[in-house]
Formats: sequence, C-alpha cells, structure tokens
Amino acid sequence: MEHHQNIQAMAVAVIHAEAEAILALTKQIDSQFAYACQLILACKGRVVVIGMGKSGHIAGKIAATLASTGTPAFFVHPGEASHGDLGMITRQDVVLALSNSGETEEILTILPLIKRLGAPLIAMTGNPSSTLAKFADAHINVAVEHEACPLGLAPTSSTTAALVMGDALAVSLLKTKGFTRDDFALSHPGGILGRRLLLKVSDIMHTGDAVPVVLNDALISQALLEMTDKKLGMTAIVAADNQVAGIFTDGDLRRMLAKNLDVHTTAINQVMTRCCTVIKADILAAEAMQIMETQKINALLVINDQQNLVGALNMHDLIRAGIV
Repeated sequence: MEHHQNIQAMAVAVIHAEAEAILALTKQIDSQFAYACQLILACKGRVVVIGMGKSGHIAGKIAATLASTGTPAFFVHPGEASHGDLGMITRQDVVLALSNSGETEEILTILPLIKRLGAPLIAMTGNPSSTLAKFADAHINVAVEHEACPLGLAPTSSTTAALVMGDALAVSLLKTKGFTRDDFALSHPGGILGRRLLLKVSDIMHTGDAVPVVLNDALISQALLEMTDKKLGMTAIVAADNQVAGIFTDGDLRRMLAKNLDVHTTAINQVMTRCCTVIKADILAAEAMQIMETQKINALLVINDQQNLVGALNMHDLIRAGIV
C-alpha cells in the first residue's frame, strides 16, 4: 500500500511540475510571439515545421494543429531535409524550427540553406542565447525552469511547454483570421467531429408522412395509433393551419394513465404538453442534441419561419447519425 502511495505521489509531482511550466509561459508571450504570428499571417505559402527527436514529435503535432485551424502547414524531418527534402521548402513558406537547446546539429546544418531561400525563420527554443534563436527572424521562448524528469534528462516539461506554445500560436492565428466552425468542418469531414460540425437538423429529421402528427381535437386513442405507427415515441399536435399546438410523448402517456382517463373519449389537447420545445431545420444537429440534453427531453419538433410543422427527430436519430 505504501508502495502505491509513493507511485501516486510521484505522478502528482510530475503533473504539478508540468503545470507550473505551462503557467510560466504566460510571462514569455511577448512582441516576438506577436511578430511570429505576423510572419505567418503574411505567408503566401505554408508553414514548414521542423524538429528532431522528441521536439520532432511535438513539431508534427503543431503542424497538424496549424493545418486543421486554417494555417496550411506540414512537418519536415531536418535530417531528411539535408538529403533532398529541403526541396519541399520554397521562399513563399515560413519555417518554424523547434529545438529546446537551440543547438540541434541537424537543424543548424540547414539554416544557411533556409536563409538562402529567403524563407522567414521562426525559432521555438528554451535558450534565447542559442545559435538557432539568434539566427531566426523571430524567437518564441519556451524555456522551463526544470524538467519533470528527476534526472533532468528526459524531455518532459520542455516538450509540454513547446506543445502548449504551439497551441497558443495556432489559436491566435485562428482568431486573427476569423476562422469559423464551418471552415473547421471543411478540413474535418470524417469521423465524429466532422459529423458534429457538418450535419444539420434538416439532414436527419423525419419529414412528410414519416412525421407523427394529429390535429389538436383528435382523441387520445388516435394519437396513440399515430405514435405506434411512426415509432418516434411521440406525436406532434397541430392546429388546422399546421401550426404546432403541442406534443404528446411517452412521458405524457404515463402521466395520463395515472389519471385513469378514457382514451376513446378524451381529446389529446387535454393531456398534451402545450409549451413544447421547437427548433428550426437549419441549426446544427449537435445543437439539437445539446437542447435535448439541457432540457432532458428525447424528441424535438421542427418548424419553419411561419411556425408550421415541417419535421421531427428524436435522440435515436442523433445516435444513428453519430452525433451522440
């Protein structure tokens, strides 16, 4: 038991160390960071992100984050760059080089070639006095007081700091460019994220004869037949002009049975929920899901600008669409 507690204490110490390193970065956001953003905003090509070892892994993630948030970017291995991959960089690009020491040999080797191309160079290092920092057009300082590794050898706090600074760079650029949810969706068409961002209620709602609906003077028995036939666990109640008057759900049915009412003689407008939640067809399906979760309901009626019923959907529709 004591052994387990020691392990837990060590893990907590690592998290505290890295959290402190991240918070300390706020003091290192300066005019150089702003200038780096300006260089990227003015870039007519792409951001080429380079880094070796653990910094290389962080560089790859930063490149991916930039690319998915409206700043075209890709990762180049600096070791491969000196053996032909440097041809992937053009003078219209901006190079973002990551090296905690600022003295990584593979990166220093290609610096003169980057300068010759005329591509602006942004350095992200933990050493403002390093060769890379001095060589760069803009330097982003990601220095940390100490690594979370007790030996001070394995990159831990330093790589976390670089990763967070990369996120700060990407989000600052995103907001400056006015990058929107729709822009983000276009680069994420697949998977759950794409579905959440692209699908609208109109894409998944039931329409026409598939919508359970009865007039507000119908009997409860007629409403129950409509619910059974359409299998959405509810039915819309409308006036003669097709404007929504209410909804009758499985929950309303249970409450009605407790009152021992006669389903063959009682009108549905006596037991329906009058102030029901309605939505428009052009909102995101993810927003419809949020409304259901917030209001703790399982179905929604869809109306047009004239308040007429045009569709319906329930939680199962959202699940089938991959929204939930």
